[in-house]
Amino acid sequence: MRFNKHSELKGAHAFLSASKYSWDRYDEERLAEVFRTAQAARRGDELHEFAKEAIRLGIRLRGTNTLAAYVNDAIGFKLSPEQVLLYSMNVFGTADAIGFRGRTLRIHDLKTGEKPGDFRQLKIYAALFCLEYGERPGELDIELRIYQNDEVQVYIPPVEDVAELMSRIITFDKVIERLKAEEGM
Repeated sequence: MRFNKHSELKGAHAFLSASKYSWDRYDEERLAEVFRTAQAARRGDELHEFAKEAIRLGIRLRGTNTLAAYVNDAIGFKLSPEQVLLYSMNVFGTADAIGFRGRTLRIHDLKTGEKPGDFRQLKIYAALFCLEYGERPGELDIELRIYQNDEVQVYIPPVEDVAELMSRIITFDKVIERLKAEEGM
């Protein structure tokens, strides 16, 4: 048998793929819901990419919507977009926008979906920043912001929260490394 090549599809994934087979039990309503959710996630990725480039290029946006507020604040505070924060290969993440000037750490997060943002994610970024750059959270002013639904939520995390996350990251990283060693990884 000589199989068709389909080289144009190399690395692509079908929405209704065999490897993600749960769709075979959907009705049309559930299929539409899952499809719309996937499209919204794709749109969110595109908006994040657009925001990253606007911030990088210093292009301010007009209006008072979520995206304009996020981009304009990031530019105004001279934040770096899409910055990876690394503790180890087991623990890292990408902050939407982050800046450290003087003794003030700012972390901003753009939320494009309907699920409400949670400051726990941003506190983890703060902990990762402190671990990667050798900073003590009690010696910093930390401001976290979530941009969603044309609102800006501002939160000053308790020092204890960030310190506890740092401790958990260190501990959990050691546990994962021990488990990898036990598994011969």
